[in-house]
Amino acid sequence: MGSKASEQRNRVATALERVRHQIGLVLGAAAGARREAEAELAKLELEQHIVRVGMNNSTSEQYTEWSRHPAANEVFGRLGSIRGQFYAEWEAGPNGLRELVAGNAPGPASQQAGNWLGRVGGNPGITAPGLWRVGSATVPGQDVPRTFDVAVPLLDESHLSIRSAPKTRDAVDGIVQNLLMRILSTFEPGAVRIHLWDVGQLTAILPDLYPLSRTSALTLYDPGRLEDLLDELAGHIRRIHATGMQAGHTSLREIRRASGQRVEPFRVAVLYGNGETLEPERARELKRVATGALAAGICLILIDVPTMLSTSVESLSLHDDRHAISSMTGPDLLVDLDPPMPSGQVIRAAGRIAEALIAKQGGPRAFADLLPTELGKESSARELRAPVGFFEGEAVEVVIGDASPHVLIGGPSGSGKTNFLYSLLGSFAARYSPDELALYLLDFKEGVSFAGLAPGRRDASWLPHAKLIGVNVNTDREFGLALLRFLAEELRRRSAAAKLHEVTNLADLREQDPGGHWPRIVAVIDEFQYLFAGRDGVTATATQLLEDIARRGRSQGIHLVLASQDVAGIEAFWGKPAVFEQCTLRIAMPKARRVLSETNNAAVSAPKWHAVINHDSGVAHGNQLAHVPDASSRDVFNKLQHRLWERYSESFKRPRLFDGAHSPVLEQFPAFTDLKPTSRPRALLGQSIDVGEAACGVDLPKAPGRNIAVLGAATAEALSIMDSAARSLAKQYAHDSVEFVLSCPIEASFPAVAELAERLSQEGHAATLVDDLPGRVIDIAEKLSTSDKAKVLLLYGVDASIPALEAKAPGQLKSGLDQLRVLLKQGPTHGVHIIGWWRSIARLKDTLGFAGTDDIGSWAALDVQGNELAPFAAGQVVHWSPRPGRALFFDRTTHGAPEVIIPFQRPEGLLDG
Repeated sequence: MGSKASEQRNRVATALERVRHQIGLVLGAAAGARREAEAELAKLELEQHIVRVGMNNSTSEQYTEWSRHPAANEVFGRLGSIRGQFYAEWEAGPNGLRELVAGNAPGPASQQAGNWLGRVGGNPGITAPGLWRVGSATVPGQDVPRTFDVAVPLLDESHLSIRSAPKTRDAVDGIVQNLLMRILSTFEPGAVRIHLWDVGQLTAILPDLYPLSRTSALTLYDPGRLEDLLDELAGHIRRIHATGMQAGHTSLREIRRASGQRVEPFRVAVLYGNGETLEPERARELKRVATGALAAGICLILIDVPTMLSTSVESLSLHDDRHAISSMTGPDLLVDLDPPMPSGQVIRAAGRIAEALIAKQGGPRAFADLLPTELGKESSARELRAPVGFFEGEAVEVVIGDASPHVLIGGPSGSGKTNFLYSLLGSFAARYSPDELALYLLDFKEGVSFAGLAPGRRDASWLPHAKLIGVNVNTDREFGLALLRFLAEELRRRSAAAKLHEVTNLADLREQDPGGHWPRIVAVIDEFQYLFAGRDGVTATATQLLEDIARRGRSQGIHLVLASQDVAGIEAFWGKPAVFEQCTLRIAMPKARRVLSETNNAAVSAPKWHAVINHDSGVAHGNQLAHVPDASSRDVFNKLQHRLWERYSESFKRPRLFDGAHSPVLEQFPAFTDLKPTSRPRALLGQSIDVGEAACGVDLPKAPGRNIAVLGAATAEALSIMDSAARSLAKQYAHDSVEFVLSCPIEASFPAVAELAERLSQEGHAATLVDDLPGRVIDIAEKLSTSDKAKVLLLYGVDASIPALEAKAPGQLKSGLDQLRVLLKQGPTHGVHIIGWWRSIARLKDTLGFAGTDDIGSWAALDVQGNELAPFAAGQVVHWSPRPGRALFFDRTTHGAPEVIIPFQRPEGLLDG
């Protein structure tokens, strides 16, 4: 097939050259005859000694004198002979051109527009006409003038350069638009793509073609971004070259002929340069593109682009708005340009082509078109593969596996990033069962993108593949860190299993351990840059973990999908390219920047509801444009979720939902509901910010320092921590085995404390709300060694009780404060524990005196700055800035560093009704 294609091209080239030669003979014959006649006259002058009279300067008297010369008849006879030879040679010229155009410019390529404009072409685009009409030319004949069509080679044959004349922009637009409509109307819809760039105009570049802009047939480029167009074309050339080389072909034309089908559309790039000098780099890139373009099915039409191309280029130089000189027909012949096609007819014709293209592609594609006919039939052993959108009716797939292990998604607000994520997750979930795919979904900032994938009040269904869903994580960077720690631990577990089975990747591990549970894990972190927003331990640890997971996760089937509005400001990754180098799959939403490679700006011109899919680390030749259907509107994704839920919900647990905007409810928390009487009670203070639904608590054995301090003036959070600690302890003590002593000198908090005392009493425990705290403290301290009943002192606003505790009655050796210090130091070993609330660090220090901080073994800080907490955290630097609804928790017996917790919700009026 390749040799036949080569022979056909050679025949066309030979025919063109023959006609050029004939035209050259015709146009040069008269000049040749004149030069020969003048030579004969010069010879006669020497022989006859007459005065030479030039034919071109003759006057009537000179001609009369010459005509009487004896040699005149001989000269005129020779001129007549040359003239006869001239017209004999010319007879073949117009006829040859007409035959050539008829044979190589069929249908719309050469016919008058009235014969085809408005009709949608049906040529499948395997072969292209060799010539395309631009006008006609007329030369004198022996009897009548001779007229012939003027056509230029394009597409696979040649580029076209047009040089305008003053005030001929409309004529230039007419030439270009006529050619484009001929090309578009020749082929079936989708077989041709037009790329338009004009350095001088922001809009209105060939406006009659704008109906095509809602399809892939027409793309406009920013006038200041020629590099975007050149990068796209260069990437296309590299991709076609790589594909052709693998198949043993050197051009797209050969690939089409060998396969018998259109594997790629023709591309026509129209560049209006307006005579402006291109930047040196742009000029060099244009020359490089032009050199390889024809073989890749790309034709350039350059208008006033002052760059010489070292490849096949035809030229048209406008003489005025109706005439041009063509290099095809020689330098001395004017071409009568075809008039521009009627604007209204062109608009209607372009609209019909656009409608036909949309209809051919099945119309606007829906999310349902991404889904398979049967759910959960694919295996993820080797990779995850699923379509996320469509291009020209064909599905565009995303592949996550060893070759493209991690994904970077970028798109500004409103660009469709969330919709793309839903399309991606839904397409994967429909193909792979929860045994094959496990999803961990986290949305930073104030996002609730994934909230609908968890069960809610209105919809009890959930996405069975989801194991963890985090929403509204606007300030809880610690939760992102917890997810990375979980993934790192899972990576260690899988690596150990792989080592045990002497394999190196997930596919082999699943083969060697068929009974194990080894799904591919995909962790989606939206707005991930917020995880690295601070210069603290969270950022440092998260960076280290993310780099490790990015490097080693691919072999064990752990994949990251990192999405962001803007990745430009992530200081944590400056000079640390490990993560981004592993994100070989790049997805750029419209107007996204710095997601693809630095020189790839395909996303800048991507239309709305589209995405640029690139599996080659963002370099331009890997671009695939995809229209992403609506996957996030109401009831679109839910239909799929309900199908999956009905199929899998009985076999898989509901996902863990972490909602940073809501405090957990103690009564609904598993760690609380599972509590039973024990000899080692544990006071629950709040929810741990972790992948698992765990609570943070303090064990209260009979050991020194087992007291708890709540620090800060945030009343609601302080009451909540005190309340959850008391109620959780109450569930672990048998009836009549503990006494709760409550004290609250703060008037505003007294009702809440009284309510707690009443609840504890209703649960069968001794609970006393005392007015005389000093007296009660003294009494307990004096009987400390003889008491056999556990006691828990719940002291609210201890700092407000200091004046009363410091006072001594007459004859009293120790004050209430002295005895409180005794209880803090010695009480825990006798089963007496203090849970106290101090509204400032200074007041806590006053309470402890010179005894140091060892008597406070654990604490929860609220609106207290981190630098004040160092003495109570084993002297280490504490990074903590107070934030509403959160507390910093530290237990010196279990913690290496403090951790952030979420106090439980404390509903008002618990005892009402």
